Amino acid sequence: MNLITEISKQAAQAARKLITLTEDKKNEILLAMASALRENSAKILAANELDMAHAKENKLSEAMLDRLLLTQERIDSMAEGIETIASLPDPVGKLREIGEQPNGLKISKMRMPLGVVCMIYEARPNVTADAGALCFKSGNAIILRGGKEALHSSKAIASILQQILVSNNLPEALISVIPNAERSLLMDLMQQRDYIDVIIPRGGEGLINFVTDNSKIPVIQHFKGVCHLYVDKDADLQKAIKILLNGKTQRTGVCNALEGLVVHKAIMNDFLPLVAKELAHHQVTINACTTSMPFFDNANLLADDAFGQEYLGLEIAIKVVDSMEQAFDHIHQHGSNHTEVICTENAERAQRFQRCVDASVVMINASSRFSDGSQLGLGAEIGIATTKLHAYGPMGLESLTTEKFLVSGDGHVRS
Repeated sequence: MNLITEISKQAAQAARKLITLTEDKKNEILLAMASALRENSAKILAANELDMAHAKENKLSEAMLDRLLLTQERIDSMAEGIETIASLPDPVGKLREIGEQPNGLKISKMRMPLGVVCMIYEARPNVTADAGALCFKSGNAIILRGGKEALHSSKAIASILQQILVSNNLPEALISVIPNAERSLLMDLMQQRDYIDVIIPRGGEGLINFVTDNSKIPVIQHFKGVCHLYVDKDADLQKAIKILLNGKTQRTGVCNALEGLVVHKAIMNDFLPLVAKELAHHQVTINACTTSMPFFDNANLLADDAFGQEYLGLEIAIKVVDSMEQAFDHIHQHGSNHTEVICTENAERAQRFQRCVDASVVMINASSRFSDGSQLGLGAEIGIATTKLHAYGPMGLESLTTEKFLVSGDGHVRS
């Protein structure tokens, strides 16, 4: 039995140990994990320094460096996320009544864990803590295959979580780490359908495509985050500027940052000069359509088929539309089903936008940066699904479970 098969088999065996664990015990262990991360922050930061040094030597992009970097504040945020998870209801065992059949059979459904979840991710060491805690609370084992960029950081975080498991007489295989980032091990991992129930890749579009093309295990996909702000004809322009700047400049290298601005033609003469001033102040590169070009100095003219890029930097695409219907068409063509935002004071148009736009998160008068499990009450997220089976949007505890049918009879037989 090779290394990956052994890790996968042990994870599947370990998952069964969680079935009898009470919610109170799970929460006690999670709180201990959060405390241990804070207490061992120096160890985590030292490991992260090694990863950052290697990343800079290999000339990783600024967006990748930002995702990779850990600080005391980010470690505290990881710990707070685990504490929030501990405070949330455990979905496992939750019952949903279906009803009683005419023949007297009683039907219900019960939430149950998926089993073994495999995370394949790049320069995101926080995924190690988020995924470990979410899977533990929802009764799943987790196999973590981080990229080489974050390997030291991920192993340091995982080892701290594993110590808490072992001290509570639980197998450390509940949170397993692939020890290196060799491509051959990744290929082996994606063949373990006897032991792994689902794979969730997080990273660039190339990684998602590679996993989707090569996995024999179901994949929950998150291809990219091309998020738009649509500023409607009935928008409060000062609100719109605040939402635009927060979504575009607060943190650029994340999937919930704004990459497109769509503006109703009726307010472009009032709004676009404000946009030009503020984005110039923040040194944002402008890629403009023909109609919006005259409002900007040094803008790049963007062809109609060149929209829909994930810039992950101080860069944005701007499109002027004649109507809300044109905004729908533009978002449908160039969005990535991640997060879409409307700024408007017209409640009817806002509700229409939420109803008609196909994205995993659709917002009214709020920054796209809130499209995050920790901001939406999930504690943390294991990923943001932009496909629709079986989850859509930020995936928290309930998204890491499924339902089984419970059928109760009294000697029933089928005729």
